[in-house]
Amino acid sequence: MKAETERPAMTEGRGLLTESEREAIAGERSDSYRYKTRSYFLNRVDEVEKDIEVLEEHAPDLLEELQEIVCEDGDDE
Repeated sequence: MKAETERPAMTEGRGLLTESEREAIAGERSDSYRYKTRSYFLNRVDEVEKDIEVLEEHAPDLLEELQEIVCEDGDDE
């Protein structure tokens, strides 16, 4: 039962990237890890597309929230 209570903390602070992956993209890790991280990220983007399809059909309010966050900077142009 303890593992269940610890599980949410494992993903705390994570979006599409883990903290290590954020560091890799920022150039704070090896070039090979940065390259792998870019590949992982692109795979996750493909999965986000599938998530969007589910949100469109079953939770449009959550999709709207996601769009507001992702498109926030684009509104200023």
